[in-house]
Amino acid sequence: MANHASALKRARQNEDRKLRNRITKTRVKHIVKTVRQGVDAKSTEALQSKLNDAKSLIDKAAKKGAIHKKTAARKISRLAKLVNTLKA
Repeated sequence: MANHASALKRARQNEDRKLRNRITKTRVKHIVKTVRQGVDAKSTEALQSKLNDAKSLIDKAAKKGAIHKKTAARKISRLAKLVNTLKA
């Protein structure tokens, strides 16, 4: 464990950030899951709104640094591709 005051503060900050990132990542996982389950329901209008919500949430997570920007782009791309196969 850290002994210096600055190192102790850094450890506290890291713990707070870890919890915040975990919440954000969990929200991303849940919304991706709802979009994937929505593909099975085959409701195009509702699915498009879910996709837009997912895009927004994933972009926010990348902006905050919870996930990498290329990971966010990959997730959005795969979801959009999945939804577009349903439309076709």
